Amino acid sequence: MINRRQFLATTAAATVFAHIPNAFAAGYDLIIKGGRVIDPSLGIDAVRDVAIAGGRIAAVDVEIAAQGADVLDARGKLVVPGLIDIHTHAGRAKESPALCLKDCVTGFIDAGSLGADRIDDAAAVARGAPNLGRVLINIARTGVLPDGELMDFGRADVALARGGIARNRDMVVGVKARLSIDVAGDNDLEALRRAQEAAAPFDLPVMIHMGQTVSPMRAVLALLRRGDIVTHMYAPAPNGILDGTGRVLPDVFAARRRGIWFDFGNGTIGHVRWDVAKAAMAQGFAPDTFSTDWNTMSRTTGVIDFPNVMSKFLMFGMPLDQVIACATVNAARVFDAFNDRGTLNVGAPADVALLELREGSFEFLDNYKGTRTGRQRLIPSETVLAGKHVARA
Repeated sequence: MINRRQFLATTAAATVFAHIPNAFAAGYDLIIKGGRVIDPSLGIDAVRDVAIAGGRIAAVDVEIAAQGADVLDARGKLVVPGLIDIHTHAGRAKESPALCLKDCVTGFIDAGSLGADRIDDAAAVARGAPNLGRVLINIARTGVLPDGELMDFGRADVALARGGIARNRDMVVGVKARLSIDVAGDNDLEALRRAQEAAAPFDLPVMIHMGQTVSPMRAVLALLRRGDIVTHMYAPAPNGILDGTGRVLPDVFAARRRGIWFDFGNGTIGHVRWDVAKAAMAQGFAPDTFSTDWNTMSRTTGVIDFPNVMSKFLMFGMPLDQVIACATVNAARVFDAFNDRGTLNVGAPADVALLELREGSFEFLDNYKGTRTGRQRLIPSETVLAGKHVARA
């Protein structure tokens, strides 16, 4: 049985093609040849060609004749839907989205860099981005501050946040609340309530930054609603997803069952520790989505790029198709803006990532200078955006 969002997405695709007579009769514009196509949305993991016409996927088949189309050689590479990073800070500067695109990120969310005072700036960056960008408005009018934007709780202004959303309804797709003790102090639960109050008239989700909160995790989760997102899910105590014995809290599993999304959110400070991730994974609590918490300095940290973050879960034994799903189709389900992305289905926008899967010995960092060694790493190779090959230079 499909849900309402999947039904609407299917209906939308059908509507598009009803208005494109003989959409691919004139031949293909680009063919991605000979790669290992992995598309969890379609259940494909096989060597295939991918044909593109008019900026959309036209065919996925064993051997597609070039017919005068441009050809992108994908032999020896993975061909997957364009990657979607639902937690970045790419809305701070106009050059940032293009930097993400070099890492095969064809869709991104700026997760609360700015609040009502400057949300117009973040929205403008997203509108001008080459890739598909959207933003979350920070419930604090200032946006992120190094000394904690919610320490002065007067900054959590619901009316101003609603105004910022209304002015940028095409770009703002949710509200962000950072709840850690060094950001919100003991205002964490009230900050979440105000974020939900701002989001409610627009039927938008709330993303919370968890870990090291004053309030216990179960109290935070009790306030979340279906479609809300928990990011930095492997942050350590106090008040992470594990109890004092290292077991995943029953409330965490219950939250997932009622439709709360759990996002990895790599970041650099206090957001992931390997022992927490290992314990949760061993108990069957893997992320729904991966994200980087990207900024312009990410290449110099343990983040590096989105495919590197994905590789950390190959290290933990997650099957490759599930890793791809967390970066594509799963992410596309979280925000309606991406409901036609994360797939290579015929008719979908032709956003495609080519990745190398390298074998060797690779060191991966958490946020606490912890290192673990993996045997595989994904490397960004080529990107196709809206049917056009994006030059890496």
